[in-house]
Amino acid sequence: MSIGKRLFETILRGPAQLAAPLLAFIGAGILPTIAQASQPTAWGLGLQESASTVMDDIHWFGNFTFWIIGVIVVFVAILLAMVVFKFNAKANPVPSKTSHNTMIEIVWTVVPILILLVLAVPSFRLLYKQMEIPSADLTIKVTGYQWYWGYEYPDNPDVSFDSIMLSDEEIAEQGNKEPRLLAVDNEMVVPVGKIVRLQITSADVIHAYAVPAFGVKMDAIPGRLNESWFKADREGMYYGQCSELCGKDHAFMPLAVRVVSQEQYDAWLAAAADDVEEANKALTASLELKSKLQVAAQ
Repeated sequence: MSIGKRLFETILRGPAQLAAPLLAFIGAGILPTIAQASQPTAWGLGLQESASTVMDDIHWFGNFTFWIIGVIVVFVAILLAMVVFKFNAKANPVPSKTSHNTMIEIVWTVVPILILLVLAVPSFRLLYKQMEIPSADLTIKVTGYQWYWGYEYPDNPDVSFDSIMLSDEEIAEQGNKEPRLLAVDNEMVVPVGKIVRLQITSADVIHAYAVPAFGVKMDAIPGRLNESWFKADREGMYYGQCSELCGKDHAFMPLAVRVVSQEQYDAWLAAAADDVEEANKALTASLELKSKLQVAAQ
């Protein structure tokens, strides 16, 4: 029996006065590690962990390109070392008078072309996958403003809201559980495993909608409706940021996407038609309860 399950059973057998504090301790200490939030990490060198098939392909292509570049770097370093040590003035007091070599000309023209072709095929395939939008399960219109985001659910016209970054004071009031410069008051909510079509535009200047975990990055341009898509593979919170310099508060308009089960999404959507804030509170309570039950079952 796991430690978490034994602790939970001890709580249930113990006095009622101890149950609430211990459950609160579990929620505060363990649940954040289960939330599976995808966000930038300190000293991170690689891409964020993937949460979609598109991002899986981006990871693969990045690794594939890395090894090709690595081979090229090593090869060029060897050539430079040969030039430095074998063809320096001391080793060759009389410099070579060679002015042309047909074979070398052919090799350094053909080989780069072949390398570019090897990179182009998976690159175009990935680009096509990103831009070719499959049949969507739901559509969300995203509008960039200086300096926040607005969301509309065209399939449910009563659901629309703005998403504004939480200040440090607001995060502190909530117990410092949210990430600084990434947390917002109202997140975009979508169901897991469903294809979400994004219609992206701007009301003022050029912005860019970018959520790395989904492999989504699309400009939001005034007077133009761009489209992108994603299908989240697992539940959790996913963060992004505006990726187009859009003014003095460009660094303060984050993106937050909460991926939930279909049942939780349906309940949130119905409640959000009346009051988005209350719908978010109910969704948060539902997620906390679900997480506590998962911890107890371990």
